[in-house]
This record gives sequence, C-alpha cells and structure tokens, in this order.
Amino acid sequence: MVTLDDFATAADAIAGTSSKREKVRVLADFLRGCDEEELPLATRYFSGSVFATGDPRTLNVGGAVFSRVLRDLGGAGDAEMARAWRQYADVGDVTRAVLAGKDDVPAGAVTLVRLGGLLCAIADASGVRSKTAALRDLLAATTPEGARYVAKLISGDMRIGLREGLVEEAVGVAFGAEPAAVSRAVMLVGDLGEVARLAVHGTLADARPQWFVPLRFMLATPVADAEEAIARMGEDVWVEDKYDGIRCQLHRRGERVALYSRDLKDVTRQFPEVAAAAVDVPADVIVDGEVLAFHGGMVMPFQALQTRLGRVDPGADVMRAVPAIYVAWDLLVEGDDVLLDAPLHQRRQRLERLGPQERIALAHLESVRGAAEVNRRFQDARGRRNEGLMLKQPDSPYTPGRRGLNWLKLKQPLDTLDVVVVGAEWGHGKRRGVLSDVTFAVRVDATDDLVTIGKAYSGLTDAEIAEMTKLLLESTIADHGHYRTVRPEIVLEVAFDAVQPSTRHKSGYALRFPRIARWRHDKPVSEIDTLSRVRQLAALGTVEREQRVDQAGDQ
Repeated sequence: MVTLDDFATAADAIAGTSSKREKVRVLADFLRGCDEEELPLATRYFSGSVFATGDPRTLNVGGAVFSRVLRDLGGAGDAEMARAWRQYADVGDVTRAVLAGKDDVPAGAVTLVRLGGLLCAIADASGVRSKTAALRDLLAATTPEGARYVAKLISGDMRIGLREGLVEEAVGVAFGAEPAAVSRAVMLVGDLGEVARLAVHGTLADARPQWFVPLRFMLATPVADAEEAIARMGEDVWVEDKYDGIRCQLHRRGERVALYSRDLKDVTRQFPEVAAAAVDVPADVIVDGEVLAFHGGMVMPFQALQTRLGRVDPGADVMRAVPAIYVAWDLLVEGDDVLLDAPLHQRRQRLERLGPQERIALAHLESVRGAAEVNRRFQDARGRRNEGLMLKQPDSPYTPGRRGLNWLKLKQPLDTLDVVVVGAEWGHGKRRGVLSDVTFAVRVDATDDLVTIGKAYSGLTDAEIAEMTKLLLESTIADHGHYRTVRPEIVLEVAFDAVQPSTRHKSGYALRFPRIARWRHDKPVSEIDTLSRVRQLAALGTVEREQRVDQAGDQ
C-alpha cells in the first residue's frame, strides 16, 4: 500500500539530484512498488497531471480558496502568510511551512488511492463553499510533507526536475519495456497512467487511439523563410495554408461528435454548428484541422473568433455574427483503420474521398518546387487572409505530440512568440484596479525552467483584461503588493519589433516594443516557445540590421 508520504519521499529524492539517470532510477523503483490501482495514479502525479487525458474534470482551486484553507488549518495570520510567500515563493513550500505545526496526522494516513478520491471530490464540488470544504478535508488528512505535494499537484507545478520524457523512460526501466515501445504507446494513447498499466502487463503493443480521448497534436517546426524550408525539406514539398483559428481535433463516431482544442479540452459546445455538420461525415473518423470564423466566403480575423471562445453557449446572435467552419487537413483514424503510420499522401487521399460537408472544408493544398514557388504561394495564402504556409513531406507519418522536420511553418519574416504569464502588476489611470501589466517568460529547452523575456500591457480588450485579472488573482502564488507572482497558466502570443540582448531578464534577451497579439486560450503551456527560438530570432534580427547597414553604405 503506497501512501502520499511515500510519494513525497520519492519526489524529494528526485528533486534532490541533478542526474537524469538517478531521477529515472528512483522513479522506476517507486513505480515497481505500486499495485495496479496505484500505478496509473502515481505515473500521472509524477508527470504533474491529476486526471487522465480526456477526463474533462478540473480541480479549479483558486488562490483565495487555498489561502483560506491554509489560514484555517495552520492558524496563520496575514503577516505569517506574507512572510512565508516572501521566503519560499513556492506554493508547496509555503504550504509545508504554514502547516508545520499540524502534528495530529500520522505519516501514511493518506494512501495514493485515497488521495485520488479526495482530489476527485474537489473536482466534483460545486461552488466556493463546497470546494473549500473538500480542500480542507484533503489537507486536514495529510502530514505537512504530504500537503506540500498536494499543493504542487493542485497548482500544476511540481518543480522536481522531472519532465514527461523522464517519466516515460522510468516506465520502461520499471517494467523492462523498450523506450521506443513506451514512446509509441504514449503517442497513441496520450495518457501516461494508461501506458504504465499496459507496460506492467507487457501489452504496450495493444495501444491504439481511443474514441473521444484526444490524441496529442503533431507539431510543426518554425522556419525563417522559404530558402530555409527548402534547405531542410528538399525541392519538392506540399504546402497548405496556415490558418489563423483554433486547432481542433474532431472525433465522430455514429451520432456522437466531439471537438478537442490544442490543450486537449472539449470545446464542442462552443461550436455547435460544426458538431452538427460533422454528424453527416460518411464514416467514423478522427480528424486534425482548424476552426475558423468564416463569413461571406471570407476568413474573418482571429479577433472575431475570440468572441466565440470560452462561451459554453455562444447564442444565436453571436453565431450569426461570427459563423464557424472546420477546415480539415489530416485523417488519423477511419473506422477501424489507424492511419498514423500511413504516409501523408495516403491520409489526404482518404480524407478527400470523405468529401467536404456543410461547414466542413478541406485545407488548401498544392505541390510546389523550389523557394521562389513557396514565396509565391506564401503571398497567395496571405491574400486569402491566412497566416502563411505549412510545408509538409508527402511521405511523412503523423506523430502525435512530436515536433520534427516533416512539418514546417512559415509565417512573417520576424515571427511572434508564444509565452506564458509569470507575473502581473496593477494598472494605472484607466486601468486602475485591474492586473494589466504582465511579465512573461519562455521555456529553457529540454527543461521545465521558465526565463522572463519581457512585459506588455497593450493588445487586450477591456473585457479580456477583466477576465485575465480574475484568473491572475486566483492563480497568485506570491503577493508583493503592487506586483504578483502567478502560476504559469496563461499563454499569450506576443508581437514585437526586435529581439535584443538584455541583462534585465533571466533569458538574457528583451523584446523591443512588445504588445499582446492575442490570448492563446487554445495553447497549453507545454507548447510555448523556447529560449533557442528566441536566440534564433535575435540572430535573424542581427543579420537584417547588418544587411541594412551594408545597403546604406552601398548607396
């Protein structure tokens, strides 16, 4: 019987070593000690997830609720809470410090299975009062050390140096499975808990996509220009328009239809006209594509589509003003046939045989040769009000959750960056009373570390700022008065004029004239841009400046 305190001990050991091999060894030993009910829970928890992929439940515990329960159980006043935040700036360490005097719970009182039930009770609780009571029941049953990791799980930020790839590796080591077999099962199933269950039984080969459990999306690598794309792919490539909408995976089986966003959340109710149209698709399918705002035969700006996001029921007036369509570009499953390993040209051929439906179109696709032709098609795509081009190898398989060179994306010469908000300041004047000035970060490659790269306050509507303020207050992990440190949950797309070296930010770079291009509701934090991408853009900007200087000298 594995307990929460056993979990905490193993997590401390993992956090206490910088050796990836040792992290994997400790985790593999722990997983081997779990029974069949405990194993999926432990695997998910170590990867930072509470629920299985495809499980729509969320804990939705705000900072105010968490602080209220800590004050109640730990007897801490405002001054003590503020002192703990200043000292630790980590929700888990603060929780342990505030509850340090709570010695009425014996070690091992909460098993992993019981923890799973208590977390489900929090997710199922409706309203602030019942959610507060459910959280209090959980923390009251744990030791301070166990509560520390409960807080980390609830915040979604384990901070023990254990990336998902290492969890995959540990599953393989624990149960004698080949890394490639584990990796493929994760790619197909998407849920590490289920993969661990298959591994312990030696049935990883049985992994296959599940209906209405979203697969992770195949990702594209950005390129600076057409010449770089051709250098990477060769002269002959497929190009599709790169659409400015919401990436969505469509599942249709019988009369049931579901749409899943890039962060694997169910968004079906936000686009009921697309779901209704998908019922007429002449096969059971899992399709990759994009939801666009489309009116009068033209793509509408993304800002129009934003009015549909987050609305459980968009209403007839909104749907009339901003009608949605689904543009499909890849067929992943048809009936009993899993097509992920089939070459793209075969998947596209089968997709085309299904034919377009009302409100379901096929992505604009052409075969081109050479950089000059790519540039012409890029301008054509921009003329159709799309972002740019996707370049794809016709023979490529579909690799969920992987970013490689089989798909490339080409947008503007100097791209935007997807970043995550890590701090916010109270605004001034017209924006007094709202958290409008946000500090944002990118991810250090191959780690969970975030490094700041700038701050911005312009680009969002008043309604978006009000919504963001509410979320930032709920996700605050340290209140410094004018400035708040927040959990990294809100992803923004930020535009800028240049990337330049800077000692002000931990990244070593700063963005010149940053402004918020849009709030990326559809993108998870795991897919924000990396420090290497920032360096690439900085280098590109340096080359362009040198070229301008040379041209000025020639004149």
